[in-house]
Amino acid sequence: MLKEINYNDHSKEMLEALKAGAFLTVKQGPRINTMTIGWGSIGYVWNMPVFMVMVRYSRYTYELIDKASDFTVSVPLHGQLKGELAFCGSKSGRDVDKIAESGLILKDSKEVASPLIDGCDLYFECKIMYKQGMDKDKLNDFVKSKCYSDDDYHVMYFGKIVKSYLKQD
Repeated sequence: MLKEINYNDHSKEMLEALKAGAFLTVKQGPRINTMTIGWGSIGYVWNMPVFMVMVRYSRYTYELIDKASDFTVSVPLHGQLKGELAFCGSKSGRDVDKIAESGLILKDSKEVASPLIDGCDLYFECKIMYKQGMDKDKLNDFVKSKCYSDDDYHVMYFGKIVKSYLKQD
């Protein structure tokens, strides 16, 4: 059972869990894909709660999210789904149906088209408010050399958090 919560009720736990991975899921038309993310932020921008996710141009998810109007973030807080996170972080949706092959189960969202990943603890449904590709000329040299030595930059997607839930036992 999912209990609706305020977007920031468990932000500390979410940010800690994000280091181990969370699922970014996007539905665009009939196509659905999920990918593992380890970077992102949650906050308050433009008078609304916002979740910012980053997707590299080279990712299959980029092809979907750039044409979509929403996304979800599903966060396992207790170390579960490690194998599924590893699989979804190492395979491309261009080559395999990651959801089917990993055994993940989708759950319908309430406010957006993109589904949730069952078995997680914390969920965010987000409507895209802004997207911006990174300008490599404005990026700190240390970050550029550490994270972008291959010139595969991110697009940042700022999603208004329209619903957030915590799994209840």
